[in-house]
Amino acid sequence: QRRHPIPRLNATMACDTAFRVIARRCHGNLTANHDATCRGDPVAVHQMRIALTRLRTAILFFSPMVADTESNRLRDELKWLNGPLGAVRDLDVAIERLREINKQRPQKRSYYRSWNEKRADSHRLLARTLRSARYRRLVKSTSGWVENGPWSIKKGKQAKERASPIAAYSARQLRRWQQKLLKKSRKLADMGAEKRHWLRLLNKKLSYSIELLEDLFRDKRFSRQQDALKHLRRAQRSLGQLNDDAKGQSLAASLQRDGVPAPVQFLGHKRQKRLLRTAAAAYRKLAALRPFRS
Repeated sequence: QRRHPIPRLNATMACDTAFRVIARRCHGNLTANHDATCRGDPVAVHQMRIALTRLRTAILFFSPMVADTESNRLRDELKWLNGPLGAVRDLDVAIERLREINKQRPQKRSYYRSWNEKRADSHRLLARTLRSARYRRLVKSTSGWVENGPWSIKKGKQAKERASPIAAYSARQLRRWQQKLLKKSRKLADMGAEKRHWLRLLNKKLSYSIELLEDLFRDKRFSRQQDALKHLRRAQRSLGQLNDDAKGQSLAASLQRDGVPAPVQFLGHKRQKRLLRTAAAAYRKLAALRPFRS
């Protein structure tokens, strides 16, 4: 199969071309980590999940011009793939967090066996998923849709969007996403774990979108992207750690219900307060920066 060369983005590039460039990169990174993920490599699991999330983000970012009869089905299938990938990744993070929490208490480590067994079970399911005909169809159909999907020949408003320069479109879209994120973040102090999770997802989508457009950083309209990313990544780390703790707590409770010793030590009031403070400060700095003005 002949591979398409993947050029760099430039500010005047049409949006349809830019979408294909970005989607090919994500798709390539996804498939490049397939074999190592099947073997159980935690780094490959993480990289494959990042590639998948970036691909899903790219489709969402360009949704005004790539929506068609196939896009909803593909989004559902990509979400399906994220399930088993996420399950293994969550366990990897929880096990590492347990090691960190209990590194001074080796006598408490006997329960790791049960956590590792659960991880092995989740990985077997993931490996079956990645070796399935459904996965192979998804990889092939996604690549075909990116190159020649129905979206690429639709007329009217979508055709105008596809032909518009990527720099102008991206500045508008990033500004909209930033405004939505900052509006939601104002209630961070009063959020429970679930609402913080959704805020974290909005943060991740904006961060990944900026990263996907990295080739445009030299354009004056994107001159503050690096600073914006710095604040977004700081908030992402804090919200991610809070989310990982909440998931670890849930996993520990699930194992305890099965009679497995799993000390519930993921969540701590001081740690939570510190992480929330860090995220809130990052959002204040992002709001003051205003990086996506036209």
